Amino acid sequence: MPDIIEITDFAAPQLDIYARLNEVQLLNRHEPEKGMFIAESPKVIERALDAGCVPVSALMEKKHVEGQGKEIIKRCGEIPVYTAEFDVLTQLTGFQLTRGMLCAMYRPKLPAVEEICAGAHRIAVLENIMNPTNIGAIFRSAAALNMDGVLLTPACSNPLYRRAIRVSMGTVFQIPWTYVSDLSWTSALHDLGFKTVAMALREDSIPIDAPQLMCEDKLAIVLGSEGDGLAADTIAECDYTVRIPMAHGVDSLNVAAAGAVAFWQLGNRQ
Repeated sequence: MPDIIEITDFAAPQLDIYARLNEVQLLNRHEPEKGMFIAESPKVIERALDAGCVPVSALMEKKHVEGQGKEIIKRCGEIPVYTAEFDVLTQLTGFQLTRGMLCAMYRPKLPAVEEICAGAHRIAVLENIMNPTNIGAIFRSAAALNMDGVLLTPACSNPLYRRAIRVSMGTVFQIPWTYVSDLSWTSALHDLGFKTVAMALREDSIPIDAPQLMCEDKLAIVLGSEGDGLAADTIAECDYTVRIPMAHGVDSLNVAAAGAVAFWQLGNRQ
């Protein structure tokens, strides 16, 4: 049975997860096995549970305990469920809860790159993308538009930051992902049979609808940081440099928008 606890003391240490620990503290870089994240809204929490994430505690508006949170509470087992009226929760967390529900969960162990790539034909690679909103939007597009997995360089924002999870609508739990651990990830992908596609605006770029791209069995679509784009060394190591044709003098798209276009065009093989 769950332990339903009405909040009477804002300073209770059990509420630190929701009220006083920041994303980096929740990540727990020194002891990754103890790292946690916050899932927000019933749909996102359900997708995290479906993916096997282990809940630690929940925080929800009182009316949801016997309402839309009832089935989620059943799935979470014997965890503490902290509850209060909506205005109290807003005062505690400092922001309005999306649909009045949060759930703290342990971070799952990440798979190896080889596991992500096994059986995959289309993957996205994110290099130094630091905005959690962009990360979440890219994951949502990747899941919807036929990407089999996502790889991130170490400098990328973490997909399990709360904003990234929320923007992704929980698709960070539906599409496999992991971090690349070294500087030779392009070589590693080549060894795994992938041709790499650098999304970059250069004079030698080929258009995104070039026939040879659609004929490739395995493609890794590489997207760069918001400000600087892909590193020159990364572009040099990729098999193709690809551009999205622009109109009206626009020189580039936001990386999340560019990712959606690339995934749509390249996500299906001929």
